[in-house]
Amino acid sequence: MNHSVSITVNGVSHRDEVEPRLLLVHYVRETLGLTGTKVGCDTGQCGACTVLMDGQAVKACMVLAVQADGSQLTTIEGLAENGKLHPLQEAFWEKHGLQCGYCTPGMILTACHLLERNPNPTEAQIRHGLEGNLCRCTGYQNIVAAVKEAGKRMRA
Repeated sequence: MNHSVSITVNGVSHRDEVEPRLLLVHYVRETLGLTGTKVGCDTGQCGACTVLMDGQAVKACMVLAVQADGSQLTTIEGLAENGKLHPLQEAFWEKHGLQCGYCTPGMILTACHLLERNPNPTEAQIRHGLEGNLCRCTGYQNIVAAVKEAGKRMRA
């Protein structure tokens, strides 16, 4: 039996009928067509599926769509405003914080949550904050530099 959910995603309200077992990551990707959110491990280990739910970074492969009923979600597609990239998106580009880009949406949204809680994190705090997100390409140094730079820009 399907359930009705009402979820605001990137400022747009959506009401859909979903199966009770539908994962939030599949709702976002398949029902809404927002494919920036990636499916990685399906076990909550890699962080590629991270979205912001009511301002908190959550792994969308670990949340059912019915659990997000009434929530406000932000995906990577919702960070840019009026065609202008978010400071984290700009910093990832400028500091070469991405290579293949698969982990990038989850990294950026996790970093967004981190900077919201701590606008001036140390390198150690950034590394700790990103522990739940895996990258196989960059070695993390440029990701950490990008988060540090974005924090500086967001404080200015």
